[in-house]
Amino acid sequence: MAEAPVPLTDDEIAAALEAVPGWRREGDEITRTFGIRYHGGVAMIVHVADVERLISHHADIDLRWGKVRFAITTHDAGHKLTVADFDLAERIDAIAQAHGAEPLDD
Repeated sequence: MAEAPVPLTDDEIAAALEAVPGWRREGDEITRTFGIRYHGGVAMIVHVADVERLISHHADIDLRWGKVRFAITTHDAGHKLTVADFDLAERIDAIAQAHGAEPLDD
């Protein structure tokens, strides 16, 4: 049986946030919003979902007209932040850039 993911300390979270500019901590999750046309947002979400399936980690995704918001936490760690969350954030940033999405909350 796999071990439960280890939550990061506040200091570790602060250091990890420096590596993913534009992501911000909101309680026990990190979030980022991108501006993108609706159908482009759908395509971006499908791309993110394909990667999430491969790495067995997922974000909560909110699609609205003209924007997509991602919120990431590790459910298996009691809804706390882990290294996996910051890895996923980096992957989402790369996917968003590939789809021409514009960060809205830098």
